[in-house]
Amino acid sequence: MKVSFLLIALSTLCSTLLFSEEKLESYISENKKEQFKYDYEKNEAQSSKLRDSWIAPLNLNYSYTKSNPYENKQIQQGAAIQMDQPIFKSGGIYYGIKFAEASKVYSDYFSDVAKRKLVKDAISLLIQIKQMEQKISKQNLMIKNSEINLAQKKESYLNGQLDSGFLDNAIIERNIVIQALYDIQTSKERAISKFNAISDMKYEDAPIPELKLINQDEFLENNIVLNMSKSEINRNKYNKNVTLSKYLPQINFVAGYNWKESQNQQFIPGAESISNETDYYNYGVKASLPLDINSFRDVESSKIDYLKSVLVIEDKKREQKAIFEQVMQNIENFEKKKQLSVENRDIYEKLLADTVDLYKAGYKTEYDVELLQNSVEIQKIDVEVFGMDKQLELLTLYEMYKNEI
Repeated sequence: MKVSFLLIALSTLCSTLLFSEEKLESYISENKKEQFKYDYEKNEAQSSKLRDSWIAPLNLNYSYTKSNPYENKQIQQGAAIQMDQPIFKSGGIYYGIKFAEASKVYSDYFSDVAKRKLVKDAISLLIQIKQMEQKISKQNLMIKNSEINLAQKKESYLNGQLDSGFLDNAIIERNIVIQALYDIQTSKERAISKFNAISDMKYEDAPIPELKLINQDEFLENNIVLNMSKSEINRNKYNKNVTLSKYLPQINFVAGYNWKESQNQQFIPGAESISNETDYYNYGVKASLPLDINSFRDVESSKIDYLKSVLVIEDKKREQKAIFEQVMQNIENFEKKKQLSVENRDIYEKLLADTVDLYKAGYKTEYDVELLQNSVEIQKIDVEVFGMDKQLELLTLYEMYKNEI
């Protein structure tokens, strides 16, 4: 689908968003923003935990036992500190840290995507509410026109100039536009309910953000869907290396300290009881090489994940380009509709001026003047509605766009 040269040129000139990130995010409730804040904090905590997972725990043990197999009560105590710390894992430590960092980036993008969708939903609902307010005004004007038409048909019928079929059609047309008004009012209330569920703003006072067009290069460069896919490639690459290192030689530093104390120890009845206390330490290194029948499958699986993620991003890029081009095409169509409404408005305004003159001269009725006045207002409302449609289309781009600057 080709995009017109005029729109591409316009989008290159208008390559920023008028509203700042903070203002756009103000459309979601404080509660929602606080939830996302916790998501980012959890991402940070999970990354730190994963980054330091190579550090082995220091094991502390203590025991205390009391027994009386013979004449005296015997007491035994013991304590130990043991450490079994990997110091070389064939690159696993380095790649594990890098994997943790890449996982945080991926998780943050995942949270970004969720937040952008919620912001887009809030603004989209707001625009739809404003549109329906305009459509309600338009529908009321159409009802007035249908009532004028009905009155004219009724007069003509009573004067014997029309048969009853024309009068029936006028009544049906009036009922149709009234029923359409009820449908719009119901849709508006439904949209208000959804908007109130995700925003603290009152829709009556909330302004519609004016989003400007962005060019395709900037859209792709700051596209959080593509950036999330890139971070997934990075994460899978490091995970592949971590998986491989699990089946390669590993060297650990081992150390420990042990303490034991025995009181009133007797080995046979009547023998003299003895007490003693001992303590000692040990340290050294150990090397290990796991031989696992599933090692090749495990490594191959992680490698496939990496290779697949490299291919997936190409499809994602193609999808995002198609979305951008579709939005540009839709905007162009709305601009055409908007321009048509402007032309219609001009035609009706000229007819209205002529009709007013004819009304003053006695050649036209008050119905004719009112009918054209309503038609002029209807075209003005259409211009406003098509302008909001353009903002709804730009929201589709905003949902996947985040300028990090």
